[in-house]
Amino acid sequence: MEISEAIMAFSQSEKIKAGLIWVSQTLNLLEGLPSGEKAGGEKVINAVLNMVGHEIKLARVVGGDCGWEEIEPYLEKALVMVHSGVGGEANAHLSKALSKITNIAHESMSLLKEKGLL
Repeated sequence: MEISEAIMAFSQSEKIKAGLIWVSQTLNLLEGLPSGEKAGGEKVINAVLNMVGHEIKLARVVGGDCGWEEIEPYLEKALVMVHSGVGGEANAHLSKALSKITNIAHESMSLLKEKGLL
C-alpha cells in the first residue's frame, strides 16, 4: 500500500465505520417503532446503507484495493434483511463489515505510523 493510498484508506474507513454504526443504531430504533412507521424507517436505513456502499466504492478507487471488496457482500446481506422486514438480523452482517473495515483502518494506520506520518 502506498502512503497516499493509506491516507485515503484510513480517512474512508473512519467515515464508513461511522456510517455503519449509525445504521446499526437506527436498526435498533426501528424495532421499537409502530408498524405504520417502520416503512419510513426502513427507507432511511436503505438510503444510508446505499450511501455507505458508495463510500466503499470510492474507497476502492482512492485507497487501493486493500480488502474493500470483502465488505460489500455484508452490506448487500444487511439490505436484504431490512427489505425482508427483519432489520434486527442485519446487525450481524454490519458487525462483520465493521470488523473488516477496522482491519483496513489498522493496516493503513500502522503504515502511516511506521512512516512517521501519524
